[in-house]
Amino acid sequence: MQELLAVVTITTLAVISPGPDFAMVSRNSLLQSRRAGVLTALGIALGVWVHVGYTLLGVGLVIRESIRLYAALKLLGALYLLWLGVKMLRTRAADEPAQTAPAAQGDCAALRTGFLTNALNPKCTVFVVSLFLQVVGPDTPLSAKLGYGAFVSGAHLLWFALVALLFSQGAVRARLLRWRRGIDRAFGALLIGFGALLAGSALRR
Repeated sequence: MQELLAVVTITTLAVISPGPDFAMVSRNSLLQSRRAGVLTALGIALGVWVHVGYTLLGVGLVIRESIRLYAALKLLGALYLLWLGVKMLRTRAADEPAQTAPAAQGDCAALRTGFLTNALNPKCTVFVVSLFLQVVGPDTPLSAKLGYGAFVSGAHLLWFALVALLFSQGAVRARLLRWRRGIDRAFGALLIGFGALLAGSALRR
């Protein structure tokens, strides 16, 4: 029971802390649609399983112990965030918030963005690896570890789906869409900031 409470508490605090995942969900919910925001949240939840998978396979221990490997992962994640940020800064203003691309392509793009943002997020790497190597006991059955992984993924889905619902509320969205271009620039600058910090941290190692 103590192990479960620790997993729940640590996961809750980690999920609600601001980061690239929050930036992408709120941006897609506001500037695209509620559906895009929820699909981004689903992609994030699926991305969590990448971290859970390699941690359970023992790769997480290798990442924690290898400074160069961890730095390389941080640099890869930083480059992705920088690319997303620059892409947002270069987005042209549009009169209508709706996407001109077919719905299926928009859905895939939102899901893919959420998945890659989380899967390449070193913050999530550190969180999942630390959780399973320091909080979860080595004698914990595999079924329980998979259950913890499902909880971590589900917590991400629930929290970011709520974020998507909030930012896609009609009144909130209608007011903020007046500054659509400025919002895209703000989120782009935020992601570039996250990416620059990660890149600087990786290159200093």
